[in-house]
Amino acid sequence: MAAVERVPGSRLLAYAYGIRAVYADAFGVPPWLEGPEQAAAYLERLADDVRRPGFTAALALDGDTVAGWATAWTTPDVFPADRAYALVSAALGERRTADWLCGAREVDELAVSTAARGSGLGARLLHAVTEDRADGRCWLLTSAAAQDTCAFYERAGWTRAGHAGPGGSGLVTFLGPRHPARRLPAPPR
Repeated sequence: MAAVERVPGSRLLAYAYGIRAVYADAFGVPPWLEGPEQAAAYLERLADDVRRPGFTAALALDGDTVAGWATAWTTPDVFPADRAYALVSAALGERRTADWLCGAREVDELAVSTAARGSGLGARLLHAVTEDRADGRCWLLTSAAAQDTCAFYERAGWTRAGHAGPGGSGLVTFLGPRHPARRLPAPPR
C-alpha cells in the first residue's frame, strides 16, 4: 500500500519523472485524452505552481514509485480570469465566486495511477491537502464528462456547487465536505 505524505514543492518536483508517468496514465483516458506533451507541460506548470501562495502537496509513494499526488493552493482574493476560472465565475456568479472561492483552498490536481485505483489512495491524497483548512473552505473543478471522477468526489463528501453545460458537458465545481456554503442552494440554471 502506498504511503501518503504532505511534502513541500521542492520534494514533489524531485519526483518529476513519476509524476509525469502518473499524469499520462490518469489523464490519457477519456474524457481528457491528454498525451505526453500535456504531461510535460503539466510539469512546467507545476514548477511555477509550487511558488503560489498557500501551495500544499501530498505525494503517494509505493517504495520509490509514485502512485499518486495532489496539489492545492489558496485562491487569490481577486478571482483569476485565466485557464477555466472565467467559466467557474460565469456558472456561480460574481458574488458566490467571491464569497465561496476567493481565499479558499483550491485543489488543482489529484492523480492516482491505474494500479492504485480503488484502494482509497485518492481519498487519502484529497484529505491530505485539505484537512488542515480550519474553516473548511476547499473547492475544486473537474470535467462533468468524468462521471467516475465526479462520483468519487461525491463519495468523499464533496458537493456540486455549479451546473455543467448542456447535456452534462463542461466543468463542474465542487465544494469540500466542510465548506460553509455547501448547504446553500446552487445557482439557478
